[in-house]
Amino acid sequence: MRLIYTLILTLMLPLILARLLWRSLKQRGYRENIGERFGCYDQPPLRNCIWIHAVSVGETRATEPLIRRLKALHPARAILLTSMTPTGRATALALFGETVTCVYLPYDLVALHDQLIARFRPSLLLVMETEIWPNLLHACSKTALPALIINARLSEKSANRYARFAPIRFLFRRALQSLQVLAAQSATDAERFRTLGAQRIVVTGNIKFDVSLNPALLRLGEGWRKELGSRRVLLCASTRDGEETQLLAAYVKIFNALERQDIMLVIVPRHPQRFDQVAVDVQSAGLRFTRRSQALPGWTEKRPEVLLGDSMGEMAAYYKLSDVVIIGGSFLPVGGQNLIEACALGKPVVMGPSTFNFGEAARLARDAGAMRQVPNALEAMQEVRRLLRDERSRQTMSDAGLKLVAANRGATEKTVALIESALEEH
Repeated sequence: MRLIYTLILTLMLPLILARLLWRSLKQRGYRENIGERFGCYDQPPLRNCIWIHAVSVGETRATEPLIRRLKALHPARAILLTSMTPTGRATALALFGETVTCVYLPYDLVALHDQLIARFRPSLLLVMETEIWPNLLHACSKTALPALIINARLSEKSANRYARFAPIRFLFRRALQSLQVLAAQSATDAERFRTLGAQRIVVTGNIKFDVSLNPALLRLGEGWRKELGSRRVLLCASTRDGEETQLLAAYVKIFNALERQDIMLVIVPRHPQRFDQVAVDVQSAGLRFTRRSQALPGWTEKRPEVLLGDSMGEMAAYYKLSDVVIIGGSFLPVGGQNLIEACALGKPVVMGPSTFNFGEAARLARDAGAMRQVPNALEAMQEVRRLLRDERSRQTMSDAGLKLVAANRGATEKTVALIESALEEH
């Protein structure tokens, strides 16, 4: 089955490359370093490095506490961090700079993975969360390179999709059985992976509860907060395509013009290539706005109704600025975005119905009282209106979020213990 998969992928490469170039029209980064996607690297060779694969921004940010810990334990070992998206690569460079070698993972062909392994000679591979590449894991298996999936999560929707078609089920079963260990975020995730064929599973918790927030960004957010005075701030974080229009329409409907004078709405789209379109959406809603990229000293004195967060890597500052946070990706059937950082700063969180990407964290936050879940954007704004009028409820949710994050820390150390064991055996 893997050979058929390889043949299909090989035949699709012209279409994959065409799609890459098409995406580069909106996001220039997709046309850069294309050779790396075919196993051709300019970076100096490495030896005995620790290889971590994190597909995009969220997974890359989640590696931060892990990489800091591994570098402390193994200062002589290099870290190779692979990604699939320009934003993931940019995030890696922003977080780690030249202390980590950042490259793209090749397309999933054994020959291309062999080239990467031969050049960087890793001691083991750590795959973040849900990336199951059959040929990548086969390349590791045939070269006796230990492979672990860490911080692993699997939604019910994805598990059912993998299990539905027998050839796909067989392909992924073989891939999962080649792993040295799979470190699952929760018992539910572990059981879903076990059903698909994973054999060596340990529940370690979610590393994202251990992430530390950049003090400089927190100071930036505090500075914005002081400039705004008594105005309340509603942050719509990591919104996806189609959500901004829903949220803007609901905002204008629920909050009248007089109420909006005492509120600033902050919208931070998930993907940078959409910044300009979201600016058009805000303008179409009839709201005065400024863009973070164009905000000069004293911008708050102009009292914009909306701040468009068209910057990368500053989410902690936006969280620090806010009074209530709506987490994007949850009003479309795409599974929601990360709510843990907002909880870590004690911000009351509102989410829509779709949270399967962070199912366990969302459940924990909802049960703890740190997050309120609503069926649509209109009810989200109604909930926000109630919270902005009720300081006691906001404080209760804030306390719940802080306690939730504190209670769930420790996944990094459990994961590091598994990695140390794998390194000793290799």
